[in-house]
Amino acid sequence: MSNWKQTSIGEFIDFNPSESLPKNGKVKKIPMDRLGVFERKIKGYEFSEYKSGPKFRNGDTLVAKITPCLENGKTAYVDILDDEEVAFGSSEFIVLRENENSDSNFIYYLARSPLFREKAISCMEGTSGRKRVNEGALKRQEILVPNNKLEQQKIASVLSTIDDKIELNNRINDNLEQMAKTLYDYWFVQFDFPDENGKPYKSSGGKMVWNEVLKREIPIGWELKIIGDYCKSRGGFAFKSSWWTTFGESVIKIKDIQENCTLNLSDLSLVNLEGKNIDDKFKAKAGDIVIAMTGATVGKYAIVPNTNKQLYVNQRVGYFDLGLSPTIKLPYLINSLNQKYFREAIFTLASGAAQPNISNEQINSIQLLMPTNQLIENFNSQLKSSYDKILNNQNENQQLSSLRDWLLPMLMNGQVKVE
Repeated sequence: MSNWKQTSIGEFIDFNPSESLPKNGKVKKIPMDRLGVFERKIKGYEFSEYKSGPKFRNGDTLVAKITPCLENGKTAYVDILDDEEVAFGSSEFIVLRENENSDSNFIYYLARSPLFREKAISCMEGTSGRKRVNEGALKRQEILVPNNKLEQQKIASVLSTIDDKIELNNRINDNLEQMAKTLYDYWFVQFDFPDENGKPYKSSGGKMVWNEVLKREIPIGWELKIIGDYCKSRGGFAFKSSWWTTFGESVIKIKDIQENCTLNLSDLSLVNLEGKNIDDKFKAKAGDIVIAMTGATVGKYAIVPNTNKQLYVNQRVGYFDLGLSPTIKLPYLINSLNQKYFREAIFTLASGAAQPNISNEQINSIQLLMPTNQLIENFNSQLKSSYDKILNNQNENQQLSSLRDWLLPMLMNGQVKVE
């Protein structure tokens, strides 16, 4: 630790650096909702007139300073701008920039570390629910950091290599999902699935019949059914409050269902099932789909990734049990759930109460235009390997995230040294 030094955060990092933007000119803006939870990558930007707000460039780190965004881990590294371009963002960001003492990538991982976050949270002021970090107080907080930038860069390199792989897997999954979406749209929305001669059905003059309910033509042999005819959603188990513990079996709750059909397995609640006889039907398998049935995120769903954990499903989480080999049926179902009509149906069925709520019976009753069984089987067969790859990538990302989060505090306090 001889090459580490004690310093204030304000001496090590420049806060909210001065930049210029033309008033009332449209420039890139990054709102709070473009930052993920503990995600390095920013999810795009929008164009907006600049009136006020913190300004930044590539290489800066954005940290949410308001509750609950700070506690929830909204911290990101800016790398989506053009060279020398300046953008602005939410007034609830703190912008962190390197100076002569610090490296930009190290700053990002420092800002993600429990050490920095605990200090930031301790500097929050204001009424409950609207607390913000007092930046002056945060600058005065003392931290231990490597003396030279080379050591900082070595530490950041270890962590960024892990994040690079996670982001690569995400890009691969995005591409696979986009290809699946395109094929689904071509076959089941435009009705240009391959006919018996391998030609696009509708474009080649395939027979269409009028459907009075849908008020449009559909291919002959297709029927308007319900989602439950393809696969039924079931409810999770109502675990007793006395069963929750710090060890035991993992349970999927609504909070674990994230954006982009992903499930966060890093912070699952645990339940002690010793001596309890819980039916296997409450176990989730890789490739099953779980869906939030209550609250602001009602209707949000995720695919269960490959994992060595035994997963149970909590009450108010619905799940589609796709059988012993879920990816055989997964492609058609997940792409049907991705359609606009499904989201609108969920919203309509869940509204009307103080807290949005939907039942499994309501989910199963949502209408679904069903092609022939053979066509669904052909679609699923073409995409099974893609979804196997997606599930494997999701599982690898969970393992990489756990490794990174385990290494992060030890690298940041010098407990682990990088040669």
